[in-house]
Amino acid sequence: MQRLRSLVDTRADDFRANAEHNRRLASELKERQKAARFKRPARDIERLTRQNKMFVRDRIEALIDPGTPFLELSTLAGNMAYDGEVPGAAQVVGLGIVSGREVIIHADDASVKGGAWYPLSVKKIVRSLDIAIENRLPVVHLCDSAGGFLPLQAEFFADRYYAGRIFRNQATLSKMGVPQVAVVMGHCTAGGAYIPALSDYNVIVRGTGAIFLGGPPLVKAATGEEVSAEELGGAEMHTSVSGTGDYPATSELHAIAIARDIVGRFTRQKKTAIDWIEPEEPAYNPEELYGIIPKDPRVQFDMREIIARMVDGSRFHEYQPRYGQSLICGFARICGYQVGIIANNGVLFSDSSLKGAHFIQLCDKNKTPLVFLQNITGFMVGREYERHGITKDGAKLIMAVAGASVPKFTVVCNGSYGAGTYGMSGRAFDPRFMFTWPQSQVSVMGAEQAAGVLTDIKVRQLARSGRTLSEQEMADIRDPILEDYRRQSSAYYATSEIWDDGILDPVDTRNALAMALSASLNAPIADPHYGVFRM
Repeated sequence: MQRLRSLVDTRADDFRANAEHNRRLASELKERQKAARFKRPARDIERLTRQNKMFVRDRIEALIDPGTPFLELSTLAGNMAYDGEVPGAAQVVGLGIVSGREVIIHADDASVKGGAWYPLSVKKIVRSLDIAIENRLPVVHLCDSAGGFLPLQAEFFADRYYAGRIFRNQATLSKMGVPQVAVVMGHCTAGGAYIPALSDYNVIVRGTGAIFLGGPPLVKAATGEEVSAEELGGAEMHTSVSGTGDYPATSELHAIAIARDIVGRFTRQKKTAIDWIEPEEPAYNPEELYGIIPKDPRVQFDMREIIARMVDGSRFHEYQPRYGQSLICGFARICGYQVGIIANNGVLFSDSSLKGAHFIQLCDKNKTPLVFLQNITGFMVGREYERHGITKDGAKLIMAVAGASVPKFTVVCNGSYGAGTYGMSGRAFDPRFMFTWPQSQVSVMGAEQAAGVLTDIKVRQLARSGRTLSEQEMADIRDPILEDYRRQSSAYYATSEIWDDGILDPVDTRNALAMALSASLNAPIADPHYGVFRM
């Protein structure tokens, strides 16, 4: 496989300016992640200490195998919601290795509002279980939640993908034969009681763990009965009387040790075999990514330079290099795994759409996972392009993306706009994992274009009544639209709403994709099967 030849001048002024800008963005990302992970009011940490409880991240560190990585997902969920008071949406989820097995870990963060479930908490839990279903990964639940945040119950209780979906997904995993173990370290109240009850195994800590549909205050209000939490749903009662609990534990570390032993006894399923060889580091330094990504997201750059710093040996077998050149397609390896890469080098035309659709089918046929690297303004528009079938050819690409049976992985490297988001395997097309970079933007169109369109509509409405606007009045309409679009199209807004699985420092992307690729192979790959392609 041919090694890519980089044309980047690392001594150029624009490279240095880009590097300084993007290193600053990466540093800001790390600071935000650190705050979401560890910054808590002293009273909340003291409360955990009084209750003999471990901090959620200490629990996870004790759970996973020593020296192994933990790929945390959606670290900054909720960072632009709830006045910033619910870091991580009060949940920690991610991919880890427990007793030698890849698992999804879902943990309530009791240091945030007692682990209460907000709407985005529910969305994050549902997403973690979707990942488990898609990739057939066992799940370890670390349970310690005050229950649903009742003032917002209308936003997380009744609809299809609200809290009930958590339990539906648990039941689906059980039906599929994918095991789950719950470790009850605090109260599991109301709907939260079903997480351990629906798990194949559960462990409950004496003195702090409890499972009940209604806690003591609700029981008293409903029936007049006065009962303690331990009598109502503690470890002794559930492991010796009701049978709801399986294993009592004397401490959280004891409970985690039992859970690790249980996971170690899970049957090891044989992974799906795909083309793999010994890994090779990229020939070019991944740190150079900082200088390649432009400060201005509107500036175009060659995605081959990104690929060269992400794949094994910087080797890339490009498919149809002279046709449909605004879409790069080709084969490479990431940590030894062969992948098909589809990357944007401009707007999607009919030829690039057809090229992408055909390449996806080739990868699907020989069971090669797909990696989409997004930097896309959309499909080309205009009279001549419509006459030549851009909508029809774009539909072919979308049909191929939706129908592909191989695992798909998406990284938003810069811009992701309009239908281009769909054609490049956006969230709606079920990539197994989707990540973004700090400077990336996702929206139906760019902020300037949106502000221009909406301002023009307003001007036309006023013109019909005979009124014209001054430049200042135009700016008064345009500027708030620009501000809203820039805020809502930012990577931090997208990850706050869990439109992705987390923001990555660009230099960490290769390792994250390698972990995601490995996890995806726990599920079989079906034979190719597509819908109708409009010819």
